[in-house]
Amino acid sequence: MAAARLGWPRVGSSVLFLCDLQERFRDTIVAFPQIVAVAARMLQGCRILGVPALVTEQRPDVLGPTVPELGAQDLPRVPKTAFSMAGAAAPLLGDPNLRHVLLCGIEAQACVLQTALDLLERGLDVHVVADAVSSRSQAERALALSRMRQAGAYLSTCESVLLLLLRDAAHPKFKQILPMIKDPPPDTGLILGGPMGVLGGP
Repeated sequence: MAAARLGWPRVGSSVLFLCDLQERFRDTIVAFPQIVAVAARMLQGCRILGVPALVTEQRPDVLGPTVPELGAQDLPRVPKTAFSMAGAAAPLLGDPNLRHVLLCGIEAQACVLQTALDLLERGLDVHVVADAVSSRSQAERALALSRMRQAGAYLSTCESVLLLLLRDAAHPKFKQILPMIKDPPPDTGLILGGPMGVLGGP
């Protein structure tokens, strides 16, 4: 009998994808500052735990560079025209140890969704950090999250993913991660449920 897929990310087999958190989106994306703040917290936690990260930029000549408050200035920014990050991530996706992708960024219904579908098709576990994902409208955001969940992605939060990676309060890095958990995350206006049961139901 095959083991159930539990969606339990592990440090040695995970990578963080940061999708297109660029300047031109600053004034159009719902809760953009808060989304970036949560993604920055996710990146900081992954740095502490030794989880590698990939940063992409969608047509940076048009949409500008990655915003500085993400804190990714030391990371390469991979330009792309495809909506999915999979092509830009080819070197990482070739790692036979990779099992889990932690996914943050914008826009939910475009680049994030297509990245998730591409990764799921390759047999990877996709953990969508829902409080670090947004769109220009809450409807697009909510329905895209629902679509990813239907396809088999795991919807989670920054705090939950970090705790899943830690697994134990005795972890040697726990005290470094603890302030990120004790400090409440910014409110990103995430819709939980609603008349369509967007994040609930089958």
